[in-house]
Amino acid sequence: MDTIVDDLSTRLAHRLRLERDSRGWSLADLAERSGVSKATISKIERAEVSPTAVVLVRLASAFDLTLAGLMLRAEGQGGRLSRAAEQPVWRDPETGYLRRQVFNRPDHPIEIVKVEMPAKQRVTLPASSYAHIRQVLWVLSGTLVLIDGGERHELGAGDCLGFGPPAEVTFANESAAPCTYVVALARS
Repeated sequence: MDTIVDDLSTRLAHRLRLERDSRGWSLADLAERSGVSKATISKIERAEVSPTAVVLVRLASAFDLTLAGLMLRAEGQGGRLSRAAEQPVWRDPETGYLRRQVFNRPDHPIEIVKVEMPAKQRVTLPASSYAHIRQVLWVLSGTLVLIDGGERHELGAGDCLGFGPPAEVTFANESAAPCTYVVALARS
């Protein structure tokens, strides 16, 4: 695994423990609020396993954070300049989905994320992950099917889609080739 990915996994594990401890929650409390088992949370916090995107969304929602907000806290404070070699990268162990945090700052309303979705993979995120953000998705290469609140959108290279009100969203690469896309998020 890439050193940047390993480093982010470790920082994410520490951040999750910090979020739980700062609220005075036990593993059982977080498990009840997130729907993720105590054993899984414990392994994630010890950096023994890397959580999937779906598990991260559940944990972030339990803390009343978006996935982007949780990742921002784990990735640390960004500067005005985001050098490619220093951009945090995280890989979903279940799908191979690769997430690169291109730009983020706690004092800036815009965040940019680049995603590489492997062929024949999909990720479904609940509406709660979009509660405090607005998003625009831009496909750079390949094709992507996005199902937003039950509405299916088939996107090709160059296509751009703005998200509506918070709804469950499925990102699916139904093709035999990888898909790369950029998501621009604005905090509301």
